[in-house]
Amino acid sequence: MLLTIDVGNTHTVLGLFDGEDIVEHWRISTDARRTADELAVLLQGLMGMHPLLGEELGDGIDGIAICSTVPSVLHELREVTRRYYGDVPAVLVEPGIKTGVPILVDNPKEVGADRIINSVAAVELYGGPAIVVDFGTATTFDAVSARGEYVGGVIAPGIEISVEALGIRGAQLRKIELARPRAVIGKNTVEAMQSGIVHGFAGQVDGVVGRMARELADDPDDVTVIATGGLAPIILGEASVIDEHEPWLTLIGLRLVYERNIARM
Repeated sequence: MLLTIDVGNTHTVLGLFDGEDIVEHWRISTDARRTADELAVLLQGLMGMHPLLGEELGDGIDGIAICSTVPSVLHELREVTRRYYGDVPAVLVEPGIKTGVPILVDNPKEVGADRIINSVAAVELYGGPAIVVDFGTATTFDAVSARGEYVGGVIAPGIEISVEALGIRGAQLRKIELARPRAVIGKNTVEAMQSGIVHGFAGQVDGVVGRMARELADDPDDVTVIATGGLAPIILGEASVIDEHEPWLTLIGLRLVYERNIARM
């Protein structure tokens, strides 16, 4: 069994693979203050409930793959693998790790590990050219060429960030539930805000992806657009350019990177 861990700024997603199949998954909040010991207890609590794993931490785990956009959490997870999974091969996505995807940007070290991992999975599952739209703390758009190269992307404020900012800066506005409104024209303040968020972000996705696709390929229709991230379902029904929805894209990418590196360890 392979344990994959994707640490984002807001949430951490964990997946358990049996071969190529994801058999279990968990989503927890990301807390940069958690120590390695606290993370180990948390992992033991989650995985101890799974029937395929033993009660002791590490029982049934044959490998670990980790990527993180939060350096302090990556440091603590490195300690977790050393202290609690010492005999288990572990791959942490960082410079020097083999991904199979060339990174053609000015400074490859600036690109978030999750964005590279998403591109790895996109190339494997759908080929290029492709655009990955990841709805997380930020909404990121990442472009993969027909040759399977990562060629750059776009970073925009995420949906939850925008909702929170609207509630804080608007004197008569408040934080709302992220849900589709009954219609585009809201009949009350909550529906009006929901419409602005849902349809506004759908329009953003359609506009940004359309422009990227025209730069990425001679025929924009050749570009496959893949949506992922915890907030993707909110926009899926409204954005017209999305071809595929793969909620576990990052975890699949981690599995692929693990397989490409484990033979070298």
